[in-house]
Amino acid sequence: MKKWVSLGIIYVVAVFAAFSIITGQNPLASGGMEHDEHTDEHAHEEVNHSAEEMSSSGEIPTGLKEASDTTFEVGSEAIISADHMPGMDGAVAEISGAFDTTVYTVSYTTEDGQEIENHKWVIHEELENPDAAPLEPGTEVVLNADHMEGMDGANAEIDSADETTVYMVDFETTDTGEKVQYHKWITEEELSLAD
Repeated sequence: MKKWVSLGIIYVVAVFAAFSIITGQNPLASGGMEHDEHTDEHAHEEVNHSAEEMSSSGEIPTGLKEASDTTFEVGSEAIISADHMPGMDGAVAEISGAFDTTVYTVSYTTEDGQEIENHKWVIHEELENPDAAPLEPGTEVVLNADHMEGMDGANAEIDSADETTVYMVDFETTDTGEKVQYHKWITEEELSLAD
């Protein structure tokens, strides 16, 4: 009997250890094994997101210029039609900033080995010492953005580039009602007028 109890304990410890290694999370922490999962478009591995991760300090990257002529003015409301993260698509957003820049989709590998493909969005001002915008697809860059865990300092490849207006927005997620502040970034094409 003692042998079976010992084997059972070893098995449970091994399962928890494997979970911790694979996910980088403590399974004993509150809600550790129950989490929302999101896959960036064509991502190889699932990535966790929370309202806290979607929020930012609102700090603007050096050199980023405010947009002078925008479809959506700061303080106005718009509907998000993007599903970068759970609870975003269809949410009512308040515009907290509007900027003219070059926006990129990028593919990169986090420090814990997760391969993220076509992440939307990183702007030119969030790249480390980039050449003049716009950068060509295939260009290798270093990210100076912390939109997601494991992103800041990662080596990345440009997948696409577009010169447009990007918005920083505040919204409540449609699935849990959590408040997201200063989310970076939503493009003009991903917003529509609120009723």
